[in-house]
Amino acid sequence: MSNPSKLTRPEAMIFDMDGTLFQTESVLLPAYHKLFDTLRSEGLYTSPTPPEERMLGSLGMLLEDIWKVVMPDGSVQAHNRANELLLQLELEGLAGGETLLYPEVKETLEALHKQGVKLYVASNGLEHYISGIVDTHELANLFDGLYSAGKQGTLSKVDLVKMLLEQEQVHSAWMVGDRSSDVEAGKKNDLGVIGCAYAGFGNHDELKGSDVRISSFSELLKLYDEAEAVSIT
Repeated sequence: MSNPSKLTRPEAMIFDMDGTLFQTESVLLPAYHKLFDTLRSEGLYTSPTPPEERMLGSLGMLLEDIWKVVMPDGSVQAHNRANELLLQLELEGLAGGETLLYPEVKETLEALHKQGVKLYVASNGLEHYISGIVDTHELANLFDGLYSAGKQGTLSKVDLVKMLLEQEQVHSAWMVGDRSSDVEAGKKNDLGVIGCAYAGFGNHDELKGSDVRISSFSELLKLYDEAEAVSIT
């Protein structure tokens, strides 16, 4: 964990979902392979399933942009069908009860909630996918709001976080995430940025610009306790 001296204690924390709270691969990879089997059976895609790494490396992007990276040879119809299938298959996977949060996520969120920290999700994912994860893992009572590109219709994480701050009237917050889009969203909205380095989906420069990088989610508690409290007059 890098030096937290520049951080001030926030009234809220805003979390990315995939690769930050949720072990995405626990639901994504089974759905991913079923998705391409279905596309081929429906005659919408004829090539072999692209490497898993291509999909995992695209996490954090808007869904419409993900398919341009994962299957650039796919038609618009294939991309649209993939959107439908991915949500359907991921919700089925969540209902199956075998998905995972990262270690100590729920306990850490509970501890922050008890200390009065407002907790939010800001994700580029689809609305029902985000709410499905929250409901499946019984986190709903901990969050003050769930914001997603799918629900809010934003074109970037920067815009999504800006909307959250304005609508929720949040004046100080940390942005907590694992991708460069999270760092950008935090910095362009004048927030402290906590980079989560435990998922390993991105490249070495993914978290460049973070104020602090953490290797386990529970480190957030120590950061919060040690951050400088600022009096608002």
